[in-house]
Amino acid sequence: MAGMLKQLRNSFTVTPHKVSVCVLVQIYATPGPFFLPDPFSTVSHHNSFGLFLVALIKSYDNILEPKLDELISRLKKIGGLLDQRLTHRLSSLSSPDELFNFFSELQGILGGQDSSVLEDDQISLDPSSNLGMFLRRCILTFNILSFEGVCHLLSDIESYCKVLTGSPSFDLTRLDGCNDESERLMEYENMDLDNFACQEINGEAGTSKRAGKGMSFHLHVPKVLDELVEGVEVSSALKHGAKARESSPFMLPDIDVLDTLDENAGIFLRSNWQVHGYLLQQADEIEKHGSSFPLNTLESILKQLQKLAPELHRVHFLRYLNMLHHDDYSGALENLHRYFDHSAGMEGFDLCSSSTDSNCFGKYEIALLCCGMMHVHFGHPKLALEALTEAVRASQQHSNDACLAYTLTVICNLLSQFGITSASRILGSSYSPMTSIGSSLTIHQQLYVLLRRALARSEDLKLTPLVSANHLAMAKFDLVHVQRPMLSFGPKASVSLRTRPADVCQELRLSSHVVSEFNDEDPAVSRDGDFATAWLKNPLKPMGPLVINSENGSGNDCDAFEFCAQQSSVPKSVLQQLGSSFLLRTTAWEMYGSNSLARINALVYATCFADASSLDNLALACVKLVQHLAAYKGYKEAYVAFRIVEEKFHVISKSRVSILKLQLLHELALHRGCLKLAQQLCDELGALASPVTGVDVDLKTEASLRRARTFLAANQFSQAAEVAHSLFCTCYKFNLQVENATVLLLLAEIHKKSGNATLGLPYALASILFCQSFNLDLLKASATLTLAELWLSFGPSEAQRALSLLHGTFPMVLGHGGLELRARAHIIEAKCHLSDASYSVCEAPDAVLNPLKDACEELELLKYHELAAEAYYLIATVYDKLGNLQEREIAATSFKDHIAALKNPQDLEDDIWNTL
Repeated sequence: MAGMLKQLRNSFTVTPHKVSVCVLVQIYATPGPFFLPDPFSTVSHHNSFGLFLVALIKSYDNILEPKLDELISRLKKIGGLLDQRLTHRLSSLSSPDELFNFFSELQGILGGQDSSVLEDDQISLDPSSNLGMFLRRCILTFNILSFEGVCHLLSDIESYCKVLTGSPSFDLTRLDGCNDESERLMEYENMDLDNFACQEINGEAGTSKRAGKGMSFHLHVPKVLDELVEGVEVSSALKHGAKARESSPFMLPDIDVLDTLDENAGIFLRSNWQVHGYLLQQADEIEKHGSSFPLNTLESILKQLQKLAPELHRVHFLRYLNMLHHDDYSGALENLHRYFDHSAGMEGFDLCSSSTDSNCFGKYEIALLCCGMMHVHFGHPKLALEALTEAVRASQQHSNDACLAYTLTVICNLLSQFGITSASRILGSSYSPMTSIGSSLTIHQQLYVLLRRALARSEDLKLTPLVSANHLAMAKFDLVHVQRPMLSFGPKASVSLRTRPADVCQELRLSSHVVSEFNDEDPAVSRDGDFATAWLKNPLKPMGPLVINSENGSGNDCDAFEFCAQQSSVPKSVLQQLGSSFLLRTTAWEMYGSNSLARINALVYATCFADASSLDNLALACVKLVQHLAAYKGYKEAYVAFRIVEEKFHVISKSRVSILKLQLLHELALHRGCLKLAQQLCDELGALASPVTGVDVDLKTEASLRRARTFLAANQFSQAAEVAHSLFCTCYKFNLQVENATVLLLLAEIHKKSGNATLGLPYALASILFCQSFNLDLLKASATLTLAELWLSFGPSEAQRALSLLHGTFPMVLGHGGLELRARAHIIEAKCHLSDASYSVCEAPDAVLNPLKDACEELELLKYHELAAEAYYLIATVYDKLGNLQEREIAATSFKDHIAALKNPQDLEDDIWNTL
């Protein structure tokens, strides 16, 4: 009991800043003429000052309490001579008796059942209100101070006020008896109390541990604050380094102030939960901004905080997060080990069951889980799988069901994210979750079983966010895998060789139900702290509906949007999960061929979930929108949108924006015939992928596809076929069936262009079968166009067959296809008519000219010289048969221009580079 009392005492200490806030609360509650306190002219002025006080005691945008000059500068903006009243009252607190009298006066402004009868003009504060709780806390803490503690508080107040010595509004030398009081304070400072202030500062950051409850950073586990301090309001730190703060979106204190902490006695650490709230807020910022978050600035802050409060082990975990998102493997591993070495994982996580609350071994399984997640982030699949399998064993031994559920989910994510061909040696161990079903299953059958088990376990434990994440994982699995029965008997066993979009939609709907089923996981004090922190940024902004004015600049708009976003009653983790379902809907509709629905879902995500999502996911949504513009509106509009995206997101070597830039440049280089530049861009795209086998498989696959297309454009058919065959083997090895459909179509294109139509037919038919199995409707339409061209190359006798295939794809192509696909369809239609012996140009010229003209308009937007030259050549041929020489010459001139551009690509390379 004594230990608990000591912990509660250390968690809140009276400091000069808290005394200043008490003075301001006294001014707020002291009545004056017409019932309003004297400094306030109107009721709205009085109410605004009350909001300022509430925000001042609840925000946590810093780890340090503000200095007096910063508080005064804030009061001057409010008006009413509040700064002079504050400095005058502080200057009068020159003896222990005056401090005792001051805190006795504070008792009188607290109302309640035990309070005496109030006079008509008296104002009383509700003891259970924010201001009332703060005053009660300060009064209680002061009453239990020893005489030595009161003397040190006086000394601290003098140091706190030194910054304004000589100021017209505050001059100690003008007060009567000031010199005597200064001498007495010097006597107090010479007392044998050297360690007292240090103990107070360390006590400010002491951890208030409770079994099974703590802060959640990396795993997004809720319940971040202790109930013991849930009602405590502590002063906020105002801005340090105004110029640096204005230019930076992150709430980081001034490094110069931190460097002088040991020398400046007027600076104090904030209270325990307030420092924890700041650390949690910085963890959210790190996860949101990733590598664009300032590494060195936060690292300096955390090092200083670690010196001031070495018992605050969460600092190690925040340093681990900082290193993790800046791709510093050695630093992340070292800080992760330090965190669990110092705290045994007993703070910062909420993944232990009731049976492990008294476990003397700490949370070894959580340490393994974090280690596995770190290896997943750095692209070490084997090390990650070993650590996660050991975490499964430890969770089973310690009966930690929650940690086991999270570990199974991470293993599923690992197996789906990386190309792991075999995990039987690891997953087949005695402690593996796969032991009970045997190790003879394929890796994707094992993944399916693990997904079902993880989903069932999370539902049993009622872990709502984890249930939603597992439904999303099941939707991803159903999207790209054909579910074959693991056990089938007899010839009549049902075998379905198609994916089921209805199952994907069902899983996505179940994932979205988390919005209606979530519990209010964020404590009220945390939401109030976020609100107060945002309000202090701009306290003069009117409290009303959000109206964003473009003339105010991006910084003000962002602050206003953040401020209003904090008012949502839905926790940020729930919004992130809901946003992830919209991102997956975007991917699903892209695969199924409905690009309009894909664009709508990407717009919904970018508009409604921008604040809650990470920059990486937000960049992904913006990248999809830019790709849609390039495919459906042309490169000109896509480049305008790309410049906006590039300015918004921090571009690093492996970011989505950098990959998008290379993709757009490669497409433009291929269309303009700059093949050397296209090959260079392919090499740069492939260099972004990790050399580790199974890591960045999607990026490696795309780089190989683009390399083969570049060889095909250069008419190097053998090299293109070699790259395509190697890519097909890789996709088969890692069971990338959707990518196999694209590779088969590429092989058909290679044989078609090389003149081997007979060899191209099987590849085109195989690609169509893959598309049917995975419901890739738009890719199936493209493969059908290639099949029609292959049949057409056999001669006029197959023109009707090719035309019938083409007409079957027109609803999909014209309804959902991009510019290139529609132009191809129009050109093939014209070629079918011209090859048909029963067709006469003179009788129905519009059947050929109209689609060719449409194709030319679409190809001009893409600057696709090769296809545009073919279209203009056919137009010139038709007009020649019709005898229209003027239109023939116009088409021939356009044909000549496109052929000249293809023969002289060097003139366009500089233009392509300058485009982006």
